[in-house]
Amino acid sequence: MNIDVINLKQKASLVKDLHQYKLIAQMNNYNFTLIKAKRVMGWHSHPETDEVFIVVEGKMKIELRDKMLELAEGEMVVIPKGIEHRPVCEEEVCCLLIEPSGTLNTDNTGGAIQSEIEWI
Repeated sequence: MNIDVINLKQKASLVKDLHQYKLIAQMNNYNFTLIKAKRVMGWHSHPETDEVFIVVEGKMKIELRDKMLELAEGEMVVIPKGIEHRPVCEEEVCCLLIEPSGTLNTDNTGGAIQSEIEWI
């Protein structure tokens, strides 16, 4: 196993396409995944796990049923398991997600799922 420093900005520069999850690290059974997005996802929740959003570049919002969270570059939020949320990316954003391996990254309405995540 290689032990190296990971530069989030450098890894973000390797993500060329929108809405494609890219794996940059794993710890125990957790994936550290980058995604560039510009869309409003559907409402969803993860009944079995919390989810972490860290904004690497840009800004985004996380809509909850009772309020709107605004995240700027360098900010993060933990969404507890079972809480309905909706990522809102009005402009292109690069976000680091931290969640257990195998977590489905889609809305509960049957949106597309990326089955295999490429390492970068």
